[in-house]
Amino acid sequence: MARKSPRARRKPESPRMPGTGRPRATPGRRTANATRKARSVRGAHAPKGARPVAKRARRPARSPEARRAARVRTRARFAPPDPARVAAVLEILERSYPDATTALRHENPLQLLIATILSAQCTDERVNQTTPALFARYPDAAALAAAPQADLEGMIRSTGFFRNKARAIRECCADIVARYGGDVPRSMEELLTLRGVGRKTANVVLGNAYGIPGIVVDTHVHRLSRRIGLTDESDPVKIEFALMPVVPRERWTAFSHWLILHGRQVCAARKPRCSVCALALHCPRAGVTASQ
Repeated sequence: MARKSPRARRKPESPRMPGTGRPRATPGRRTANATRKARSVRGAHAPKGARPVAKRARRPARSPEARRAARVRTRARFAPPDPARVAAVLEILERSYPDATTALRHENPLQLLIATILSAQCTDERVNQTTPALFARYPDAAALAAAPQADLEGMIRSTGFFRNKARAIRECCADIVARYGGDVPRSMEELLTLRGVGRKTANVVLGNAYGIPGIVVDTHVHRLSRRIGLTDESDPVKIEFALMPVVPRERWTAFSHWLILHGRQVCAARKPRCSVCALALHCPRAGVTASQ
């Protein structure tokens, strides 16, 4: 037996009286549905008699240079720091942290490179607890390159992201053995070709293992360089290049250590201790909303 359609099964609420038809719209006026339908079909498929709709004039496309200039105009202009103020800041930092150096324990450039890779998203104290056993078991680049992935992961598990770090260490050391004879390269360009090595890691190795100046932009340098008013950039690479002409080249490595120590001991992220900060007279406190 054929099924009845929903319309056939539906019962009318009230029977229509004989001789009465459906209500019609007022002559000369459209119903809401007819109006919407007419609006949707106007244009290329407009029916005869439909009034054409005036097209909105399109704005001319702006060139990338014009869009870039507009963004620069809307952003507040950053005034370059006063050289006298920068000199005073550097003098205070040098006097406050005369023995500043990297907190990562190492005996050679390879150990410093591996420790820096492990320090990503991890504290230096945790790395220093992990590396002695690691370097005792795998003393050189060839041994680390040949280390089983599972064994390496187990030894560095406490540093976090241990799978990616173990893979980066093995591939990085394999490249060092194949390309550079087992010795960590001495240039930024060569270091950046190694897996797991960015500009921050490369500057750590160059500045602390080889004495080649470099600005290390970690989370503390990123925050303090903006808070002190030395730059308004937010990208780590742009911050590094913005600080190069501001800080003398011979102080690049030490400057990074000074800001790292100052960020850990005084200038905290959420509530900096501005009441005891030696830089209080020279710091614009950019972005600070609460302090101690």
